[in-house]
Amino acid sequence: MRVGISIASNHAGLDDRSAVRVVIERARVAAAAGLDHLSLGDHHGMGGAGPYVQNVPMLGRLLAEWPSDRSAGLLFLLPLWHPVLAAEQIGTLAAMSDAPFIVQTGIGAGQSQFGSMGASLATRGKATDAAIAAIKLLLDGSTVQIPELAVTDASISPRPPVPVEWWIGSGMAPAAMERAARLGDAWYTAPTLGGAELDAGIADYRRRCSALGRPSRVIVRRDVLVGDDDTATVARAEALIAAGYRGFRFDQIVAGGVDRVTEQLAGLARSGVDDVVVRSLSVDQPSALRSIELMGSVRERLLPLGVDAEPTEG
Repeated sequence: MRVGISIASNHAGLDDRSAVRVVIERARVAAAAGLDHLSLGDHHGMGGAGPYVQNVPMLGRLLAEWPSDRSAGLLFLLPLWHPVLAAEQIGTLAAMSDAPFIVQTGIGAGQSQFGSMGASLATRGKATDAAIAAIKLLLDGSTVQIPELAVTDASISPRPPVPVEWWIGSGMAPAAMERAARLGDAWYTAPTLGGAELDAGIADYRRRCSALGRPSRVIVRRDVLVGDDDTATVARAEALIAAGYRGFRFDQIVAGGVDRVTEQLAGLARSGVDDVVVRSLSVDQPSALRSIELMGSVRERLLPLGVDAEPTEG
């Protein structure tokens, strides 16, 4: 099991420069902790919610802090991106690293976000499929035509020096699962998915990959808080959930000392999860940095449990 980090981009209550510094500091600590991969999310039209650092320029800065032999990547809500522009950004960022670049995809949600970008919620699934197809061709060096966007003879350079990893984010809907199996290298699940629902999703996804003769890999994201004092850390996380943290239930997050968090993540591995992507709960910066640092200890403790395995073939 690889353990990576997705660093939160929205930092309400901070000024713009401080929000950027918070992200850089977390990436530095994650690199020192030995976490396996780094990624950032994607959202648009967030002016009223405080600073939301945009992923492409931010990752370009973070790659100066991140080891070049470890993967990094971005979530792209593809209905909100022109595919040629997205491919150009991916190609340039990928050329900054020696490791495979990670392209995480999602169809996005929210009329406010889609309206701010002049995009349609109604066609987001179809737009995602078309964008993935076009971006793959562009990254492979092809010249593409996209009639619906009036694009003719488009090609890009630079391109990724090594093949990218496509993590297709989806829920449990049949069309979404089919997209992950057909177009992706991995199924990237929502942070709230767990228990019997996650088990059923893994089985469905792997069955679809097997039918298509494609490899399968399951990647789960979890909001996490690791602390030196297990009891105090659990109580702090419970208080955040009680206050309405992202609408989550306590059983949808991971919180506690190193021992407790290790066992929770090992349980995911036993369920068939190949990678976990952690994101720090919304706490003060010193607590978030300590949590990321301790995740390095969690990752080390996972190794003797026999869950550090190569991605499972479908």
